[in-house]
Amino acid sequence: MRILLVNDYATPVGGVEILILMLRDRLRERGHEVRVFASSARSGGGESFADYECFGTTSRFRTLLQTANPWAYWRLRRVLGSFQPEVVHVLLHLTQLSPLILPLLRNIPSVYHAQWYRAVCPLGTKMFPDGQTCHVSLGTVCYHTHCLPLRDWVPLMVQMHLWRQWRHAFNRVVAVSTVVQRSLIADGIAPVDVIRNGIPLQESRPPLASPPTAAFAGRFVREKGIDVLLRAFARVVVAIPEARLVLVGDGPERVPLRRLIADLGLSTRVSMAGHLPHQELEQYLTKAWVQVMPSRWAEPFGLVAAEAMMRGTAVIVSDTGGLAELVQDGDTGFLVPPGDSEALATRLLQVLHSRDLAEHIGQAGRTMALACLSERTVVDRFVEVYQQLIEQKDMRGKGNAT
Repeated sequence: MRILLVNDYATPVGGVEILILMLRDRLRERGHEVRVFASSARSGGGESFADYECFGTTSRFRTLLQTANPWAYWRLRRVLGSFQPEVVHVLLHLTQLSPLILPLLRNIPSVYHAQWYRAVCPLGTKMFPDGQTCHVSLGTVCYHTHCLPLRDWVPLMVQMHLWRQWRHAFNRVVAVSTVVQRSLIADGIAPVDVIRNGIPLQESRPPLASPPTAAFAGRFVREKGIDVLLRAFARVVVAIPEARLVLVGDGPERVPLRRLIADLGLSTRVSMAGHLPHQELEQYLTKAWVQVMPSRWAEPFGLVAAEAMMRGTAVIVSDTGGLAELVQDGDTGFLVPPGDSEALATRLLQVLHSRDLAEHIGQAGRTMALACLSERTVVDRFVEVYQQLIEQKDMRGKGNAT
């Protein structure tokens, strides 16, 4: 098959972009001809792996560009004419490429792969500024609740109008989790299938050693709940003075988090490793007894938790969103209410007090990841989707011929 993967970005620094690289490489290994179309915007830096690019930007003009990007339309039209893909697989497209590309897909078998809530929320989070989950449809509420300033609200409402008008260009919609599926269906996008992301197979981490260590990896933003983790860990060290916490990543909350660490008296027990290349990141995380994702928002999937489970590391995650779908509480990990530092501290103490428990939970999580989250599983599912779309097109062609 000739397959075109379409995404806003093509720099290997985000979870979606890493997924695209995996799909491209695994599909090519199976003999398919796969190419990538993306904007020239460099989210997070790094070299682009796109075969075709159109104009993109991360400047203040991005709001206008993601509403209507004529360069994406013109470039994609030429690519579709020259490459002539049998299937187009679109992931992120509403932060750079814009809905203008959708009419080009009307006569080509195509699938929209929803990785987050962007198709039903201009911010992509379905979360109000006060931290409450949003359960209403987009519109004037996005302005009145201060989710969007007026200068952004106007163009983004135009964008969402165009998306709703043209989204039927897709023959199939796939969500990364049940929570994203439900969110799309509630907004009138149906039917929606669920295909969870696949993660690379890797060796199990080495046996755990002292000191008992917890770890967090991700962006330092409020939605990730790192402050909740720090307050929970302050309770932990009272009972387990030798316990350590490693925070890996970076982001706008880095300075406030440093202040909070000092205020809680954790400066000698908490280390901030910054943003690390994947190999160095693994060196930190393989030593952890438990990895924590204390997210306030409903994570669409929970890639970091899935990677920890594949490694054989015990996980404690917020009981919300895709995280709650990955973890079976008390079996493959632990679920805690989002924002509840006391409940998180209780679970941390339970795991960091018992190396045997950490090993047992970690192994159970790895067993689940090997069975359900392997790269092979997700590639098999998408190959099946592609074949079904091509067969449906062929059937329509035969019907029109008669």
